[in-house]
Amino acid sequence: MKTILLTAITILAFFTFHATAQTAEKLNPGDALPASNVEMRNIDGKKITLKSAMTQNGLLVMFSCNTCPFVIKNQSITRKTMDYAKAHNVGMVIINSNEAKRDGEDSYQEMAIYAKKQGYFIPYLADDNSKVADEFGANHTPEVFLFDKNGKLVYKGAMNDNPSDPNGYKKMYITDAIDAMVDGKEINPKTTKSIGCSIKRKG
Repeated sequence: MKTILLTAITILAFFTFHATAQTAEKLNPGDALPASNVEMRNIDGKKITLKSAMTQNGLLVMFSCNTCPFVIKNQSITRKTMDYAKAHNVGMVIINSNEAKRDGEDSYQEMAIYAKKQGYFIPYLADDNSKVADEFGANHTPEVFLFDKNGKLVYKGAMNDNPSDPNGYKKMYITDAIDAMVDGKEINPKTTKSIGCSIKRKG
């Protein structure tokens, strides 16, 4: 009986440790920009790092793809966010981490076609083996992470309060966060729940 109890406690401790470790790996407000020097291939063929994409007031990183219905129906919000970031001297990149679909709809070639169709004027980057998504703890498309000029995370989550109906939102979290960051004010909320498709990791 004691052996069974000891085994149960050991197993519970193992899973508790790993659950805690996984939680600790999640990026939280105040954390530094991860994977800042990892080179990713842009659709123009050039290699870009997140550090090089940062501009005067910071960097906005969006995890997205070509195929998720939430991404597709929120393209007008993505475009608004791109324009807003540019107007406020915040660098922005869109990252495709769908490695499991890299031979199909989220291939490098399809990314280039999709970006042109959507009028992307910022880097659209292929994340090999979802390495950068793993560093961020990113799980959904679309999902955004905003960093200030010092490379500290100030907001993460959804672009607005109604990803299911982009025409029915009441609050644009990301533009509010950019405003507060640029003005040196407190961001509220600092985190929201991202809603969308899961990032399709390989294996």
